[in-house]
Amino acid sequence: MPVTALPARKKLLPVNRNYLEKVKRQEDALQDKETPKLKKRLMSSVLLLLLLMYFSMGHMMWGWPVGPEESVTAAGIGIIEMLLAAVIMYINRAFFTSGFKSFMHGAPNMDTLVAMGSGVSFLWSVYVLAGIITGANGAVSASPHDPANMASLHNLYFESAAMIVTLITVGKMLEARSKGKTTDALKALISLVPETAQVERGGEELTVGIDYIREGEIVVVRPGERIPVDAVIVEGSAAVDESALTGESMPVDKEVGDSVSAATINKSGFIRAKATRVGEDTTLAQIIELVSDAAATKAPIARTADRIAGIFVPAVLIIAALVFAAWMLLGNGVAYALERAIAVLVISCPCALGLATPVAIMVGSGVGARNGILFKTAAALEETGRIEIMALDKTGTITGGDPKVTDVFACRGVSREELLDIAAAVEARSEHPLAKAISSYINSTTLRISDFEEVPGGGVKAVTWDGSRAVKLAGGNAEFMMKNSVPEDEVIRLMKETSEYAHAGKTSVYFEKGGKLLGVIALADSVRSDSKEAIAKLREMGIRTVMLTGDRKAAAESIAAEVGVDEVVAEVLPDGKEEVIRGLMEQGKTAMVGDGINDAPALTRADVGIAIGAGTDVAIDAADVVLTGSSINDAVKAVRLGRKTLRNIHENLFWAFIYNVLLIPLAAGLYTPLFGGWTLSPMIAAAAMSLSSFCVCTNALRLNLVNLDK
Repeated sequence: MPVTALPARKKLLPVNRNYLEKVKRQEDALQDKETPKLKKRLMSSVLLLLLLMYFSMGHMMWGWPVGPEESVTAAGIGIIEMLLAAVIMYINRAFFTSGFKSFMHGAPNMDTLVAMGSGVSFLWSVYVLAGIITGANGAVSASPHDPANMASLHNLYFESAAMIVTLITVGKMLEARSKGKTTDALKALISLVPETAQVERGGEELTVGIDYIREGEIVVVRPGERIPVDAVIVEGSAAVDESALTGESMPVDKEVGDSVSAATINKSGFIRAKATRVGEDTTLAQIIELVSDAAATKAPIARTADRIAGIFVPAVLIIAALVFAAWMLLGNGVAYALERAIAVLVISCPCALGLATPVAIMVGSGVGARNGILFKTAAALEETGRIEIMALDKTGTITGGDPKVTDVFACRGVSREELLDIAAAVEARSEHPLAKAISSYINSTTLRISDFEEVPGGGVKAVTWDGSRAVKLAGGNAEFMMKNSVPEDEVIRLMKETSEYAHAGKTSVYFEKGGKLLGVIALADSVRSDSKEAIAKLREMGIRTVMLTGDRKAAAESIAAEVGVDEVVAEVLPDGKEEVIRGLMEQGKTAMVGDGINDAPALTRADVGIAIGAGTDVAIDAADVVLTGSSINDAVKAVRLGRKTLRNIHENLFWAFIYNVLLIPLAAGLYTPLFGGWTLSPMIAAAAMSLSSFCVCTNALRLNLVNLDK
């Protein structure tokens, strides 16, 4: 098979403007570049910290050797500790540059607290060390084991200064790894974009880059290959795995005339398909864009958390200063007061507050994408979790939107077979949806017809031959029959005999031959197989369901009774639907689920607009949430995911608040008078703070385990 080298000829210039290049850039942007850097930084810090701990604790507490005893001095031990701590702080200088920059700009952040905690520990230790070197602390002997020098050496916090930044780096690395996992769903979607495809050009089958496929071109897809663009099958049939886009595990059978989407897999069968959407216009590209945009936006609850975090950091700085002053006034000495103040600085965790919402939103958006639920913004995901009322369009949402034959009624003296034969013959050439439904139901006819004529809003006429005699045939509504030489009283009598069809909201099509009525075929918009189950689930979840439709009241009530909705609003125009939604919104958080152009105003007005993926582009553009499938069950899943994400955010915020409420007083030493000896060293405080951020990220990742079917 010839393969194009993609020369720079005019006809082979990229028509999608380097779409594949853009996808690769997106993929690169999602790579976790932070974790490897932090890992390298952490390893260097830990090695030096172990050496520092050997001198500060190993030698001083357990007598581990550091050289000839006579040459070891208190000043020497202190200087070695200072140098090692300084190198570790330099390795982790990002905390200091970020922290002091934000402080100077009047917006202190978590790095400010870490930098101040570590920096104050270091500077105090340098002051104490200066006293050891100059003898200002009253030490007489140079030995580190002299009681006077031992007391001074115990006041050195070089290991705390180094330990704080090292432990926070551990937390940062774990946090970066957790955040990296939140983009897994988006990375998986991007990885689905095929790089090449087989297209037919000039009678040849060529392999071309994905950027070079034009709309309208024929692409060839063999079993096991990924479909490169959105297309319509023009030849062949296939079982297509659409799980990447819809979340459905079972392959879907596709035939000539059916649509297929980019990134889905041809499991069996050979197909030729005409490209309808290429490059950035494909369903996959739009899904990637939606998921990416949702992850980049802030939910309303996140903005609240940000405002709290903005107040929180300055408050902690004030608390630390007050703690230092209080312990000094109580006569506990500079060392103790400073230790308490430093512990307050490093224990507080505005980071957990800041992470509580965005990490959960990113994971929730990814889980939605894997299940065919696309939230356009973070706010849409949050609002979906608060829904109390769900308004559902009837046609195309609760029902399939395609009429189906439900009843066949033949007049006295006419066989069912004769009625169906004539109905199939006259409707075969019509493009009307009712005609197509009848033709599909009957499938074949023994009659040949001529002089076919379609009368808009009425029905169809044709002529058949009975031997050498021409016989007129017709099919249509009751009024059309009366105008078509059928006696009015016969039509009225048949209407009465089949009045139950009208009461059930069905559409009746009458047929006649040579001026004689043959019977009626009744049709109705069929309810989707899972609509009743989905509405029952919504009611179990405490959500009130309302069906909106422009259809006749009888038809609407019949469907409503079948599926079990709480309320029906029928015979409403598009602007009427918008008014109904406005009224429902006064009663509670309202979602609108629809698929048509006439649903767009209501989708836009609702707190959350949910578009069925098989619907029109206008409806999809107007909605906040897009379901790539065509089932209301996906709307149920969207609400479940929204609720679980919201609950996860609340859990994260609760943890962040309760952690700070309980541990800041502990770090400050407020529990000491009550419980005796309950204090927290700066090192343990740093470890606890890192663990707090890690817990928030890990809790958010639990959303990946959610089963949206339960």
